[in-house]
Amino acid sequence: MVPRWGDGRRLRIGLLGGSFNPAHSGHRQVAELALRRLGLDQVWLLVSPGNPLKPRAGMAPIERRLRSAAAIADGRRVVATDIERVIHTRYTIDTLRTLVRRFPRARFVWLMGADGLDGLPHWRRWREIAALMPIAVLPRPSYNHRALAGRAAHALSRARRPAREAGVLAERDAPAWSFLPTPQTDISATALRNAAHNTWPADAGSR
Repeated sequence: MVPRWGDGRRLRIGLLGGSFNPAHSGHRQVAELALRRLGLDQVWLLVSPGNPLKPRAGMAPIERRLRSAAAIADGRRVVATDIERVIHTRYTIDTLRTLVRRFPRARFVWLMGADGLDGLPHWRRWREIAALMPIAVLPRPSYNHRALAGRAAHALSRARRPAREAGVLAERDAPAWSFLPTPQTDISATALRNAAHNTWPADAGSR
């Protein structure tokens, strides 16, 4: 089914991918900011079965990570999903292509932190990702300057839109991206795991 409101307009959906190992309040803050600044109808938390760029050691089973994402979602405007496991995709480009094909009337925006923009050239077919849908970049402490001066930002410099146009980013044809200045948080999944390592069972590295 193609997602839509009762008035027939197309849904604006932000896609926030990650391991969510575990999900935390920083993820929720990003989702709420995206809903507000980008004028989105929903944000989907795409819980990855396994990030190709991250080690398996210390990675909790997807069922546990999905539950942690659901705990910070509301099931209505912020939705946790394991759709990548359902459609059997591992790489972001394959996931996004499948979603665009399955929901042709939705307007998707890819959400990422500045750390993601910094590392984007290491992603499979990253230029195709940028050409597929608009991208909103959220600040991350210690990554912002490097990311905005990095290879991906330079390569996509002509597609950058000012933050004041964030409200219409979802309606723009890709490539188009914006960096959204906002109060930043230092919270991270790694810090949470280190602070509460006993909350993860001994089989946390299994899948």
